[in-house]
Amino acid sequence: MLGIAFKILADVAIYRLRRLEMANLFATVSIMLALSLPLPEAAVRLLFAVLLNLLVYLNNDYYDLTHDLRSQGRDAQKNELLSRHKPVAKYTQWGLAIALALIGRSISWGLVVTLVAAGGICWLYSSRLKRVAYLDVIAMLLAGMLMPLVAFPLDRTLGWCLVAQLGLFSACFQSIQIIRDHPDDLRLGVRTTAVSLGVGKTIFLLRLFIVLAALYAVLFLHQWLGLIAFVALLLPVPRRQVSTYWTRVRLVFGLCWLALVGWLFWTGTSSGLLSGIDREQTWAALSWIR
Repeated sequence: MLGIAFKILADVAIYRLRRLEMANLFATVSIMLALSLPLPEAAVRLLFAVLLNLLVYLNNDYYDLTHDLRSQGRDAQKNELLSRHKPVAKYTQWGLAIALALIGRSISWGLVVTLVAAGGICWLYSSRLKRVAYLDVIAMLLAGMLMPLVAFPLDRTLGWCLVAQLGLFSACFQSIQIIRDHPDDLRLGVRTTAVSLGVGKTIFLLRLFIVLAALYAVLFLHQWLGLIAFVALLLPVPRRQVSTYWTRVRLVFGLCWLALVGWLFWTGTSSGLLSGIDREQTWAALSWIR
């Protein structure tokens, strides 16, 4: 049973890494660098982030199994293993959740809060909200913010500013994903935002999120480097081969993010049009969940 559990987790990790869907781990490490976390604390938080990713992606695959078995282009070997060992997959999820709770409690109440908040919204998304128009995008915006909370003590003001940026990026990526999956979702009767609005209006929604993400970066993180995100608006959104477009948007947002966290690492403060926040600045009201 233990060997099967490790095989299931390995399949989850390999599949997601191959599809470049664990970008929040990169974001987590970059936030730690920007906030200059001590190396021992950063190592523990990174371990927590890896285990949390395995939990939420296994949970997503568990709930998506029926859909994935009917869809073309999914990883058949991974799905077959999961289908034959669903009880093991369920117990593995519980084991990961318990391990995360124990690690979090031994290090910081903030990690426990992050486990409940991030794990909770991802569970809701996987079990229900990804098939509910409009809430699918909102849930991923929240997940994009909550998953990287593992990167810092929750009283760090600048950390919250950074995860808000990631949440807006995540809303863009989710909009692209539901455009990409529109044909399958329409055929299988899954009512996502793209199915409800249609592809044309969803593209408009995507461009709106791109504008919001770029404006936020300019206003709160860096007035010049944030402009890089606007480049994504210049990319034409195809009705087909959406995965190529997704990769290009990732490249634009990734360069913008690297520039922003590089500035923060070098200077220790943000330089947005509306605010400049030092990386040591804290919220006293959140000091209890450090």
